[in-house]
Amino acid sequence: MADRRRINGPVGATAPPVYDTPPTKRVTARSSDNAIRKIFLQTGVTPSASGSAYLEVEDPNTDRPSGTSLKLTCTVHGPRALPRSAPFSPHIILSTHVKYAPFATRQRRGYLRDSNERDLGVHLEAALRGAIIADRWPKSGVDIIVTIIEGDQNRDSPDYDRDESWDMMNVLSGCITVASAAIADAGIDCVDTVAGGVAAMVAKDAKNQPLIVLDPDVGSYHKIHAACCVAYLPTRDEVTNIWFKGQLPNADAMLYNQMVEKSLVACRNANRVLVQALQETVPQGQNPS
Repeated sequence: MADRRRINGPVGATAPPVYDTPPTKRVTARSSDNAIRKIFLQTGVTPSASGSAYLEVEDPNTDRPSGTSLKLTCTVHGPRALPRSAPFSPHIILSTHVKYAPFATRQRRGYLRDSNERDLGVHLEAALRGAIIADRWPKSGVDIIVTIIEGDQNRDSPDYDRDESWDMMNVLSGCITVASAAIADAGIDCVDTVAGGVAAMVAKDAKNQPLIVLDPDVGSYHKIHAACCVAYLPTRDEVTNIWFKGQLPNADAMLYNQMVEKSLVACRNANRVLVQALQETVPQGQNPS
């Protein structure tokens, strides 16, 4: 008697399809080193949360069908009242939590946060604290949870371990942008929308001189000398957080200023995508505020 609860396989042997020519690698060259990669941003993806957002960044050099490299999701829970046992706070208490999914990188991640994830959470909190109007919600708290579904890494690169530390800069930039969209979706008052941007000093090969590029794809360059991630409020022209990593080839303060200026350009480009995504969520007939 056949087991009705079991899905039986085919009776005969099967073979996987074999193609005459392997699929060609999808290559979409970037228009310029002074332009950021394409960003997809959508809000309201998690109905159970007060606010949520989802972000994808295009990978121009990939053979995957999706054509993206960085995938982030953010949920905002609150503002909600603190427990009665908590001391009185005249402003809102911000809590950020950044976690890689176990499958987000080539090296499988643990279920507990490591030092890199805690560093990302600290920088994200500093970037968002300067944008939220905290005194609107006394004795209240809000939880901002960012999950990195896929890291901005080239899993086929032989220098994967070396590139992992530099990829954190792009991850933090995406976390800032997606968290800002989720906060706006939750209806939390802010002085401005905060956006993240990255600039890096790279060398395309061993012979060329280093140059500063926007939104670097780490696997596409020979060496990364330094990188700078900035959280920026475009309307107020204020910087809420700067994270600089690496060592510049020359001890010149002008190079540091140029990297910060390039990061601000990346922030302004990301902010345009952020504002457009928020305007699409406004009902027809209402003016976005």
